[in-house]
Amino acid sequence: MTGTTNSTIAIVVMILTTSLAGCSGIGNSAPNARISADQTEINVGETVNFDARESSTPNPTIVEEYQWDFGDGNQKNTKQGVVSHTFLSPGHHDVRVTVLNDAGETDRASVTVFVNSAPTVVLDIPGYIRAGDTATLDASDSFDPEGASMEFIWDFNIMSDSNNDGDPSNDADSVSEIAELTIDESGNRTGSITVVDDKGATSTTIWSLMVTSRTFNVVWEEQILDFEWSGYLEQGQSFTIEHEPGLGARVMQVNATLTLARDLLPIMWPEDNFTLSIDMQSGWSSFSSTQQDNVTQNSSASIDRGQMNSYPESGYTVTSDSKSVLEAALLNQAGERFGQGTWQWTITADQCDPDLPVDGVDPDQGNDWDLSVRVVVFVLRLSEVGS
Repeated sequence: MTGTTNSTIAIVVMILTTSLAGCSGIGNSAPNARISADQTEINVGETVNFDARESSTPNPTIVEEYQWDFGDGNQKNTKQGVVSHTFLSPGHHDVRVTVLNDAGETDRASVTVFVNSAPTVVLDIPGYIRAGDTATLDASDSFDPEGASMEFIWDFNIMSDSNNDGDPSNDADSVSEIAELTIDESGNRTGSITVVDDKGATSTTIWSLMVTSRTFNVVWEEQILDFEWSGYLEQGQSFTIEHEPGLGARVMQVNATLTLARDLLPIMWPEDNFTLSIDMQSGWSSFSSTQQDNVTQNSSASIDRGQMNSYPESGYTVTSDSKSVLEAALLNQAGERFGQGTWQWTITADQCDPDLPVDGVDPDQGNDWDLSVRVVVFVLRLSEVGS
């Protein structure tokens, strides 16, 4: 009786072993699954290569198929034990391979891949600025989903290569969370902000900033400039005066008079002769010699010139990127630059001798002089509208 019982138990064990081998991998011909990955930490959008070729199955069975489950909702079946997969969703993904042999038996193995998500860029910039103003570019509210530290890379102009390396797309014009940018020319400026987390994942946002020109009211104000100089010169001496009456203005006319002091005894001592000359940096020069039209008057010389430039239009508005640019353009209009630059007046004592000597001494070796110059100008006044 005992022998019969033992035989029955042995038969039952053998039947169970045969039925479980195909699904649990414990049969003599069941596969033995193995899986490896070339990297287990990646960023979103990167690809991982998986290898299950070390999986085995005892003879006489062979591996018939590899069934892959990437843990992100994607699956794939292959005849070879290698496969590649690109992960587009962040998080931990359990990647499983099921090895199936030609006897219908299976075994599974898995590996976990962490997919790091890229930072999220939150950007605050003004809608527009005026030329010459400074824009504040704020990316401080940007965040990393995993809470990692971040780096910031600003490119203030994606069309310009500021570091001169031949690639306009890799400039780092600022590396702060908040950057300040001053733009002097009107137009549209396009740049980028790139945020990088601790694992090298990047997010880039392209931004555009409109830069508007400024509006100015143009007024030309007439002014009369009077200058006075005086001195004493002996024969052969000269005296030079330099000034710039046309600075910031349009010169219209000049009237200059050189007057000599009267000799005490004109009959004994003839009137002295002086020369007044002017040399303008803008290219005009002239001169005049003193003369006495009436014995009751002092000798004098005059230089006069009018209509040096045309009368400017006043009381209108015009747009420009800056006040200085507009001012330079209006003051340097073609045909309206006469009288600009330095003026050089020269007074020369041409003749103070010979006078009738007294006791062998010339009592009048020179003369006092006075120079009066009047210049009429229009001064440019620019005031910004809506500033």
